[in-house]
Amino acid sequence: MTSDDDGTPFFIAPHRFDASGAPDQPMLDRHHEPVPEPGERVLARHRLTLAGHLLGPAVDRPQWLLTPTASVTVTDRRIVHVCADLPLAPVGTGPRHRRWLPAARPASGQIRWQWPSRLELRPTAPDGTADLLVVCDALRTIAQPALALGGPAREVAALARLVRRAVAAFRLANPTVVELSAAERDVLLRRAGTGSVVRGVPVTLPGSLPVEFLSREDYYHPPSRSRRPGPSGRPAAGHPGPAC
Repeated sequence: MTSDDDGTPFFIAPHRFDASGAPDQPMLDRHHEPVPEPGERVLARHRLTLAGHLLGPAVDRPQWLLTPTASVTVTDRRIVHVCADLPLAPVGTGPRHRRWLPAARPASGQIRWQWPSRLELRPTAPDGTADLLVVCDALRTIAQPALALGGPAREVAALARLVRRAVAAFRLANPTVVELSAAERDVLLRRAGTGSVVRGVPVTLPGSLPVEFLSREDYYHPPSRSRRPGPSGRPAAGHPGPAC
């Protein structure tokens, strides 16, 4: 995993099993597959590339990247990603403090369907691949954390349709989780249909709940200031947790 020091969107950053205190992390079985919650239905599984982005006015900066590809599971409640063979980064910054663990550890993360505010299917690249951005709104900042899923263009386009329909169906079926106006319900009813997702045209998802970064510094961190994350890519212990 690589990480940009400037404001990682921690709520969707990968969880490493050697990092404690991660909020709302997916539970995995011994095969590193996500364990479904009671009543949860698995809709699809994929192998895709993953990256975390931080979006702002005229800004799109990758914040972290999982290599190689990760297992992506889509359910009727969330999208879960697992990279089972992620090599751990060295601990500390000087040669005397560097230490490598003998084996790779899995990294995982998830986005629940009450969070995304829009989807963006990027244009197909010359090599035939494409990216889907699952974008969320954040409290107290205009910066938007997003999860980018990349792979063959046709597969990613099908994933975009599936995620759009799953998010819409979840929000329509769970009025106690998200509050919807009559107009928002009408939009979600259309989003739950079978239409395609047009490349380059954002798809809004009404009724999204905003998220919070784990650290207040991520809202107000000056661009010129240097900050080093902990060995897991997460803020130091004692920082406040998310509100949702």
